[in-house]
Amino acid sequence: MIASSVPVLAGVGGGLTTGFRSANMSLFSESEGAYVVVVNGPTKVETIRDIEDFIDIPIIYTVVSEYSDIRGRIAAGVDILNVSCGPDTPQVVRKIRQSFPDIPIMATGGPTNETVKAVIEAGTNAVTITPPTNGELFKKKMMAYRESHQD
Repeated sequence: MIASSVPVLAGVGGGLTTGFRSANMSLFSESEGAYVVVVNGPTKVETIRDIEDFIDIPIIYTVVSEYSDIRGRIAAGVDILNVSCGPDTPQVVRKIRQSFPDIPIMATGGPTNETVKAVIEAGTNAVTITPPTNGELFKKKMMAYRESHQD
């Protein structure tokens, strides 16, 4: 991480990896230069408290359902929410924004410009997208080469 030219967000578990181990991974990530730690949807409130006790950098919690205990996780130390609820993401962002108007929210934008627009209109502060793969980009480039070099 020390050689990274961009900020590092370090995943520290919450699903299979929990409790003291997640807290230790968080401390290690912070000591190696991570800017933020990210915990998965199943992360228990107690694990978030453990992490919060160990580190000084922000904690991002990944919301995977509208039924997640967001209030409890924020109280335990979550600083930012990452909403990743598939096609329900815009409605979940909207619901969170109504209950927690000041919490920073990032959300998955989905596959189209329309789905990205929907999460922005719902109240997210940042949108994550899945960029085209190297193969997809290279394919476009090769097609352009072939079209321009027809001898």
